[in-house]
Amino acid sequence: QVQLVESGGGLVQPGGSLRLSCVASGRISSINTMGWYRQVPGKERELVAGIGSGGRTNYADSVKGRFTIFRDNVKNTYLQMNSLKHAETDVYYCNAVTWGGTTEWGQGAQGTVSS
Repeated sequence: QVQLVESGGGLVQPGGSLRLSCVASGRISSINTMGWYRQVPGKERELVAGIGSGGRTNYADSVKGRFTIFRDNVKNTYLQMNSLKHAETDVYYCNAVTWGGTTEWGQGAQGTVSS
């Protein structure tokens, strides 16, 4: 199994930045892809960014050029969010998909963009 713990949420003004961190533990070697999703109550959870085991990344169109997903090692995955908008006030979830096809989620980190 894989466990994911998130940190780095908080309050920023529009145009500000946040960096989210996701620390994986357990069977780290089983992880195929990592990703970040966001969700508000009553809406579907939406992919923000993903990164594969080979380093290939993908982003939602709405965040391209502003957000960056990256790893500094197999354990830690980050989402750098720049030029944040009010509409991006969401709970952000770290996600891992294993080679065996299972999915794990972090506990969620609240990102609030407000003036």
